[in-house]
Amino acid sequence: MTRRHSEDINFTEMQTGLQKMQYYSLCGLGKTIHFLGIKTTYALADGFAFLAWHILRSRRENTIASIREHLKTTQDEARNLAYKSFQSTFRSFTEILFTEDFGLEHKGTHLFIENEGLWEKLRSCRRPIVAATGHYGSWELLASLLGQVFQPPRPRMVVVRKYPNPAVHAFISKQREARGASMIGHRAVATSVLRALRKHGIVAFLVDHKTKNHEAYTLPFFGDMANVNMGPALLAVRAEALVLPIFLERTDKGFLLHLQEPLDTKLLSGTTEEKIKETTLFYTRAMEKQIRSNPEQWFWMHNRWNKDWK
Repeated sequence: MTRRHSEDINFTEMQTGLQKMQYYSLCGLGKTIHFLGIKTTYALADGFAFLAWHILRSRRENTIASIREHLKTTQDEARNLAYKSFQSTFRSFTEILFTEDFGLEHKGTHLFIENEGLWEKLRSCRRPIVAATGHYGSWELLASLLGQVFQPPRPRMVVVRKYPNPAVHAFISKQREARGASMIGHRAVATSVLRALRKHGIVAFLVDHKTKNHEAYTLPFFGDMANVNMGPALLAVRAEALVLPIFLERTDKGFLLHLQEPLDTKLLSGTTEEKIKETTLFYTRAMEKQIRSNPEQWFWMHNRWNKDWK
C-alpha cells in the first residue's frame, strides 16, 4: 500500500484556484532556489536576516535583551550573538528546500556524527524512541535525517504545527517528508503517536515551544521559569520509550549531529505524574545544555519566557 504524503492530504483542502496557484508557485520558487545551491541560498538568507535586523526593531531589541538576561553577557556580546542568531534562523528556514538532498548516503551532505557509537545503538535499537529536539541549528534537515533512522515499516514521525494556509502547509510538508518521515499535526496526536511508538518507531518533538499553562510544567530554563510542554514526556512514559535529545548543528565543514545519552522511562520510579515531570525536566535540561554549547544557533527571537515585551 502506498503511503499517502501529507501534501496529498492537504492538497485536497485547497478549495480555491488561488490556493492551488500558491502551491505550484511555491514549488516552482523552491526548485529555482534549490538550483542555485546551498551556499548561494545561505547568502540570500543572510541578506533577509540583515533586512529583518534593521526593519524589525522591537524583535531585534527583545532578542538582545533576552540573550543578555539569560546568558549574562555584555550588551555588545548580546548584540553580536543576536545578529548571528538572526542569520542562523533564516538559514534554517531556507534549508527546508534541500531536504531531498540531505541523507546518510549522499556524498555532498558532509554530515559528521559526534557520538557514532550512540548513533549505531540508536539505529539497531528495538525500543520506541521519543526524539527531543528544538529550534536549534538545522532543525528542518534534522527532520529529514530522522526519516532515515529506520527502514519501513517502522514508523518515523515528526510532530509539527500546522500552517493556516493549506498551500503553504502542503508545500512545507512535501519538503519535510522527502526522506521518509511522516509529519503529524501537534493537536490531537496522542493516538497516532502511541500507535507509532508501540510499533517501535521514532517520534520527534520540538520541545522549546511556548506552551499553554494547562499543557505544561513551569520549569527552570536558563535561570528563569518557562512553560515546557509535558506532552512528549506523557507519551514517552505511557509507551515506556527512550527519550533521546538530538540536534543538528551547522558548522564550517558541514553538519554535526549531536546525540546526548537517552533517558529510559521504563526505569523511572514514582507515580506517573512524577515520571512525566522528571522526563520533562530531562529534555529541558538537555535543550539548555545544547544551546549553551553554541547559543548563536538557537531561535532567540522567540519570546520563550512569556515576558511582556514591548
